[in-house]
Amino acid sequence: MIAWRDEGILLSTRPFGETSAIIEVFTPDMGRHAGVVRGGVSRKIAPILQPGAQLSVAWKARLGEHLGSFTVEPVRSRSVAAMGDRLSLAGLNAVCALLSRILPEREPHGPLYDRTTQLLDLLGQTDVWPLAYLRWEQALLSEMGFGMDLSACAVRGTNEDLAFVSPRTGRAVSRQAAGEWVDRLLPLPPVLAGQGDATNDQIVIALTTTGYFIEHRLLRSLGHDTLPPARDRLVQAIGRV
Repeated sequence: MIAWRDEGILLSTRPFGETSAIIEVFTPDMGRHAGVVRGGVSRKIAPILQPGAQLSVAWKARLGEHLGSFTVEPVRSRSVAAMGDRLSLAGLNAVCALLSRILPEREPHGPLYDRTTQLLDLLGQTDVWPLAYLRWEQALLSEMGFGMDLSACAVRGTNEDLAFVSPRTGRAVSRQAAGEWVDRLLPLPPVLAGQGDATNDQIVIALTTTGYFIEHRLLRSLGHDTLPPARDRLVQAIGRV
């Protein structure tokens, strides 16, 4: 028998048989991990199994490659904060959908786990959440090996008047160096380069650039064609705040 215990974020749940559920959790030590929760659709357990919930989980299986089973205990729920406004709900759904699609199964990503926990704990704080989410997407790209280098122009080597990002290399390009390629480049608003606060409209522009690399580099490297619809709904919600 193989067993472990950890704390994690619930990413998804789906029915399994008549009374059970299969859940995916993201834990610091075991990564994205699935298992069966016996009685997971019952009145006692189902309210615990809400996306984004912080859970104490214990997993066991006869062999490591088996699906195995979870027992779960609630640590804290984030459903109240998420249900409080449209932006929070869209944000929670987008984070869980992206992680469920992107994270390799059973591969630990401790720094990303910590960033995700901090982000989800900000749900309900509409004034800071959009910028925190943008920083989280940038951290996600870096953690998965697709981070952007926005420190200097890829053509001239200077850090002045950086205005674009190369979709091919992920490196910054200055306005002067863009030349005839300008229509093929992605926008680089100051907020994307870490230069302080920004309006939500500027954050949406920055998210078009991070979204390009998530979809066309990261997801396609994993065999996926498009971003989860939940992520598109979040960007739309940020634009309406």
